Amino acid sequence: MSEFNGAGAPDVSAEFVPPAVLDPAATLAPLRHGPRDPTLRLVPDGVWRAVRLASGPALVRLGWRRTERPNTRLVSPLDRRSGGTTRGTLLDPTRGDRVRIEAWGPGAREAAAGVPAWLGTDDDWSDFDAPAFSARLPETVLATRRVRPGLRLPSGGSLFDTLTAIILEQRVTGIEAHYAWARLVTRFGEAAPGPAPATTTAAGREARLVLPPTPEQWRRIPSWEWHQARVDAQRRTTIVRAAERASALARLEAQVPAAAASAELARLDAALRSLPGVGVWSAAETLQRTHGAPDHVSFGDFHVAHFVGQALTGHRTDDAGMEALLAPFAGHRQRVVRLLQASGAKNPSFGPRLAPQDHRGH
Repeated sequence: MSEFNGAGAPDVSAEFVPPAVLDPAATLAPLRHGPRDPTLRLVPDGVWRAVRLASGPALVRLGWRRTERPNTRLVSPLDRRSGGTTRGTLLDPTRGDRVRIEAWGPGAREAAAGVPAWLGTDDDWSDFDAPAFSARLPETVLATRRVRPGLRLPSGGSLFDTLTAIILEQRVTGIEAHYAWARLVTRFGEAAPGPAPATTTAAGREARLVLPPTPEQWRRIPSWEWHQARVDAQRRTTIVRAAERASALARLEAQVPAAAASAELARLDAALRSLPGVGVWSAAETLQRTHGAPDHVSFGDFHVAHFVGQALTGHRTDDAGMEALLAPFAGHRQRVVRLLQASGAKNPSFGPRLAPQDHRGH
């Protein structure tokens, strides 16, 4: 386990044995919004996450407990570096590997209970792996599935918090979105309960994790602070309006479990898209992270469409083309996209990249 700064035993300690081979770092990676996300930190042997839950705030530390592997490279091909999976992150329950869970704060018990869902335990790939379906899959997808058996779709919960981070990513570069998220959360959130991970910032300061702002705190952020975070009026207004509906979203989230059936996910999708400024892309990006939605593809993102077209046909395509390419995999379209992303396939660059826009001097 990672060392930490600060005293105090965790309020909840537990161990979780995954039901199948699991790559926890790759599974949890989509829950992090940029390398400096103040709410989630990946460390070599685990993950720290600060969350707000119905029962209260919590800080969770997950540690990967792996049994000793004498002559590891010869024991199992699952331990070799394959498509980004490394020996340090792959957990094999048949060898006694497990996840150590420690949680602090009023929401510690609820957070600890949610960890299996965060790690994709409810993400059922049996229909995807069935011979009748897998026979339709492109070889790139099949090969990645073989070498990435531990990859799952996470159900990370925290619907409103995830939605706000996704709204900040609308129509801007990742650098801009991640800067805005880190700045606003750090300035208007609050320190997570419990200890601080033993990591420091580039300036040498202790880097505590921070809870995302509450809906009320988002609503009270002054206009000049949004401006300093490089957030335009449209994204600011969308977040404020979502914050006004946060209670209704929380009630609906409580009714829709992790890895819910398609009909329940459709109901949640419709609720998200009823919010002004939230469309197909934002709803899909949110549900991919909160509920492990296996069929919600990020339509409206030309990067995704270009990538899928390039990976499957060798040529870029648009949303309509991507929809046609993924149609044979209905019910599992996001699983296909996720495996393509994990395959190492690249989207070739044409021309200069979009430069981040800084409107703070306007």
